[in-house]
Amino acid sequence: MQNYTVLAIDLAKHVFQVVKTTGYGKAVFNKKMNRTELKKLLCNEPKATVVMEACGGSHYWCRLAESFGHQVKALPARQVKPFRQGQKTDANDAVAIATAARQPHLKPARVLSEEEQGLQCIEKMRELQVAHKTALSNQLRGLLFEFGIVMSKSDAALKKALPEILEDAENGLPGGFRTALAQIWALYLTIISELEKLSQFQHQLTLQDEQGRALSALEGVGPVGALGLKLAIGNGAHFKNGRQAAACIGVTPVQHSSGGKENIGSISKLSGHKKLRSVLIQGAMAVLRHLAQREARNTKEQWLKALVQRRGTRIAAVALANKTVRTAWAMLSRQQEYQAPGLLA
Repeated sequence: MQNYTVLAIDLAKHVFQVVKTTGYGKAVFNKKMNRTELKKLLCNEPKATVVMEACGGSHYWCRLAESFGHQVKALPARQVKPFRQGQKTDANDAVAIATAARQPHLKPARVLSEEEQGLQCIEKMRELQVAHKTALSNQLRGLLFEFGIVMSKSDAALKKALPEILEDAENGLPGGFRTALAQIWALYLTIISELEKLSQFQHQLTLQDEQGRALSALEGVGPVGALGLKLAIGNGAHFKNGRQAAACIGVTPVQHSSGGKENIGSISKLSGHKKLRSVLIQGAMAVLRHLAQREARNTKEQWLKALVQRRGTRIAAVALANKTVRTAWAMLSRQQEYQAPGLLA
């Protein structure tokens, strides 16, 4: 039995369920608290392990608990759920968090600093604007398709066709729909303009950061990928080695082994950091497309060409993304610049 006091908090906006257990796992109390009472408890409680689910507000409360000298854990919700007994209530959820906190095999999520959380928020804003742009473009194409007007999928084709469609008085569009279409088109152009400004600002912040500049030197990693790697890995202390970092992001194969037989499959589509993994694999695909048009210039490119011939482009792209994450972990944990592979003789 791990001999330490645990404060398990079921997070919410205004009312929190808090369980305190002794070093032997005995519950001292299980009660509701408001924000002020919870802050007083964290301030007055002797050094303890403060545990909560990794959800909205968890980074703030973890940082606050650390400032009072506590150790903190932010456990993913799906790791806590198996330990809940009885019905779904705040009290039972808090007990489940306290029980999961004492399991040595459960790996907590990394707590972001205020600066890192700010960068993450900017990326979330950019992703939302990209989603709005895609939704509007799809709606414009779908509605015009109902009137027999077909356009290509690219943004450039949409920008070229819409002004001509709005000006064409003989294409059969009703007057009311044409007016609404012009309003949505203006909104689409505004979103594109704001998205470009936010992307440029995000790129400037990434390149101003020493770690961001270093990570951008990796093959297939741009400003977005560099920011994602910085936020996912941090200083590397959260992971024992590069393989753990790659497994957390989801670029390692899953296993289904039993009875001494090891079955290695493909990468999981359900776990991992899906957005970052997608960005890294897209960057790796771009590297492979460029590499296919010329000869290998260094040992890494030679390895990639051989892997493409042996296993195919997609598997080679995932392998390059895996190597990129491991290299990024080594750079961040050792505070080193990227060491380019040796040139071929």
